[in-house]
Amino acid sequence: MTDVLLEARARVLHDLAARGLDTADVVSVVDEVVTARQWWVDEWPDGAAFITCLVAQDVQEALLDQVGPWPLCPVVHDPEEDEPSPHELRVAPDLGEDPHWVCEEGGVVVAPVGALHR
Repeated sequence: MTDVLLEARARVLHDLAARGLDTADVVSVVDEVVTARQWWVDEWPDGAAFITCLVAQDVQEALLDQVGPWPLCPVVHDPEEDEPSPHELRVAPDLGEDPHWVCEEGGVVVAPVGALHR
C-alpha cells in the first residue's frame, strides 16, 4: 500500500473517531475502500493528490446504509434553533487536492478532511 493511501486512511479514520464511529466494523469498511482504491493509484500515479478526496467520498457512500449519513454537520443555520438540523457534510472539491468537509446548506467549510472535531 502506498504512502498516499495510508495518509488518506489515517485522515478518514481521524474524522470517524472524532464522531465516535471508529468501530471495528467501520474500520473494516475503510480498509476495503482503501484496498479498492489501490488500482486507481496504480493506473494514475499523477492523481495521487486526489486520493484522500476519493477515499472520503467512498467511505461516506459505503457507510450510508450501515450507519446513515456521515459526517453530520455541526453548523446551526437558524440562530433560533438550539440544535442543527441533521444533514451530512460533503467533500469538496468532488475531485481535487486539499479536500474539505463542507456544509452545502450554509455554504460553510467546516474542516479539512482529517481535521474534524467532536
